[in-house]
Amino acid sequence: MMKNLRECSLKELEDLCADIRTQILEVVSQNGGHLSSALGAVDIIVAMHAVFDCKQHPFIFDVSHQAYAHKILTGRKDSFHTLRKYKGISGFTHPKESDLDYFIAGHSSTSISLGVGAARAFSLNKQDQIPIALIGDGSMSAGLVYEALNELGERKYPMIIILNDNEMSIAKPIGAISRHLSSLMSGSFYQGLRDNIKRFLSKMPQSATYLAKRFEESFKLITPGILFEELGIRYIGPIDGHDLNSLINALKAAKELKLPVLIHAQTTKGKGYAKAEGHFEKWHGVGPFDLLTGESKKASTQIPTPTQIYTQTLLRLAKEDSKILGITAAMPSGTGLDKLMEYDDKRFFDVGIAEQHAITSSASLAKEGFKPYVSIYSTFLQRGYDQIIHDVGILGVPVKFAIDRAGIVGEDGETHQGLFDIAFLRIVPNFILFAPRDNASLAKAIEFSSKLDSAPCAFRYPRGNFVMDRLQNDYECNDFVLGKCELLKEGEEILLIGYGNGVGRAEKVRYELLDLGVDAGLLDLRFLKPLDEGLADILVRYKRVYVFSDSYLLGGVGSAILEFMSLRGLSVRLKSFELADSFVPHGAVGDIESALGFDEFSKVIFDEIKSHQNL
Repeated sequence: MMKNLRECSLKELEDLCADIRTQILEVVSQNGGHLSSALGAVDIIVAMHAVFDCKQHPFIFDVSHQAYAHKILTGRKDSFHTLRKYKGISGFTHPKESDLDYFIAGHSSTSISLGVGAARAFSLNKQDQIPIALIGDGSMSAGLVYEALNELGERKYPMIIILNDNEMSIAKPIGAISRHLSSLMSGSFYQGLRDNIKRFLSKMPQSATYLAKRFEESFKLITPGILFEELGIRYIGPIDGHDLNSLINALKAAKELKLPVLIHAQTTKGKGYAKAEGHFEKWHGVGPFDLLTGESKKASTQIPTPTQIYTQTLLRLAKEDSKILGITAAMPSGTGLDKLMEYDDKRFFDVGIAEQHAITSSASLAKEGFKPYVSIYSTFLQRGYDQIIHDVGILGVPVKFAIDRAGIVGEDGETHQGLFDIAFLRIVPNFILFAPRDNASLAKAIEFSSKLDSAPCAFRYPRGNFVMDRLQNDYECNDFVLGKCELLKEGEEILLIGYGNGVGRAEKVRYELLDLGVDAGLLDLRFLKPLDEGLADILVRYKRVYVFSDSYLLGGVGSAILEFMSLRGLSVRLKSFELADSFVPHGAVGDIESALGFDEFSKVIFDEIKSHQNL
């Protein structure tokens, strides 16, 4: 049983930080995960546990990819080696895993809002509890943060926000003077002086307060906390986020204030592992790697990823068409837009963690005659849904959405699976939805989108390689024609329909059925909206139809086809292998697919055929 950290000496806490970093490095180098952010936050998290009991005062981690130290300190040290594995511990906080994880998190900028809600509940219940939110500076670019800060500053709920500043300081500290002032401002002298000034001002006539007000304001102006102070939130910092003594003293001071307080802690990402220290995006989220060399253990593949194809194709088209622009929200390398930003940073932008702004600003760019590509992960596109409807859909401005990480993404689990975009985009009027089946058709899809100026459109592609590119694929790749599907292979009685990466899954099942003596047809739907008017003539030729798509069953591709047939008074015996109505957990993609029954598709179809024949 780990000793109560609130009883530990400073030396014991420093040794504990070193041990935690060692365990994080050992496990992440084997399993992959979020490395540099987790290492950089170790000292802060240990200090939080050294001052507060998280059973009483909830710890709320923004994104929570930095919370590995918290997991180790809250009873999961011995199971930490299962990090991100199927049925192992999550890479993010998760209350179903531990009641000491206050909230699930995987998307950024939610922590302060959650903290305000908790603080409001504690106030209503007259409970003496203080939420502690840990948020990174990158998350401060999202509007939700300021909506929460606005209320917090007004209501003055007791709450502590720790700003983990590890990339772009809000303001640089000015050497020894700044450190000394920060120390003073976290102590009782400055905080008491502020309160005395306020009491003094309240008793003075208005005409006599000018100099006193300027005196207090001068204290704020020599610190980088003026923004928070003006919002009504006490500011402490900047302090060294790796100095446990400073962290503990600041947390104790903030605890005593019983007001909203922001502690500005400056840290180094990757702290404790020299190769990762600093602002190196490649060390943010990593696969398994060699601890000594830092080299990836992941086997290289000769097949380019869809993201690489997107980058190459959009760059080629951008060189030919000056109206093509690219916008991403804090994922330049993940979406491949970093290479385009290197080519022309005036036409390709990273707006930070601000998906809503990325989408709405793209709407006006499209209105002005440009061709903006919103390059974004499926899971993060959810964050801009109102903008998709209100700012893009209603006017039908031709914004192009390039949806990366569509489908099952694996180890990041429930918060990151790209399974909702089909359902939530399909119901938006004016949208055109299509999907490529492999790298070659992805290039064709991007070319098609660049010429589409009549409506907004969205195309999706998976993380990792297309299934189709891993199979023997000798189908001709034709240009996309609006609303037209492709019948790739005629069959006898059975038709397999794939959408996007689902075409490769359908083709794999077709091979397996051939071995069982069943000759199935294969159709690449290509367009989900609009569906091909000729689809009805194809479907009625088959006795059974099976649908494959990396999406949910409800509101998915199978639903779209059934609605299409019903509106035409036709029926079809259709079964969809889209996902059931439950969130998909974390784990390696292969393990997740097996658990979801992906390996059994051909057996299910074969058994249904045999059962029907025996009737």
